[in-house]
Amino acid sequence: MDNQSLSHSRYNCTYHIVFIPKYRRKVMFGNLRKEIGEAISKVCKMEGVTIIKAATLPDHVHMYVSIPPKENVSKVVGRIKGKSSLILFDRHPEYRERYNRHFWARGYYCETIGNVDEATITKYIAEQYERDRLEGETS
Repeated sequence: MDNQSLSHSRYNCTYHIVFIPKYRRKVMFGNLRKEIGEAISKVCKMEGVTIIKAATLPDHVHMYVSIPPKENVSKVVGRIKGKSSLILFDRHPEYRERYNRHFWARGYYCETIGNVDEATITKYIAEQYERDRLEGETS
């Protein structure tokens, strides 16, 4: 994904996020799977989160997303899970009692996704230092 921008910064903050239904129930099939995907998409749009790729599987959700650096990842994931469950319970009141008002489990998995590794960054910084030194000698 290309760099995105805010008013005074450019960023490429992408994350792989995985979360599960409470007790890892295998409940996301058919129309419910589609509705959960739509609810998550709607919440992400409201939160300013860009979904690059996502999949709703029977017992977990995988998301590859871009979150602006001004946002706290844990709070964004909490809002996605909280608001999507409220949307789901509004559409299906029978799930509210069946799942005791808790659709998602408390935790989640999050991994940063980067285009470069530590060696590349170290090399880049060293080259910048060398380039700056050479420019200083020619001036």
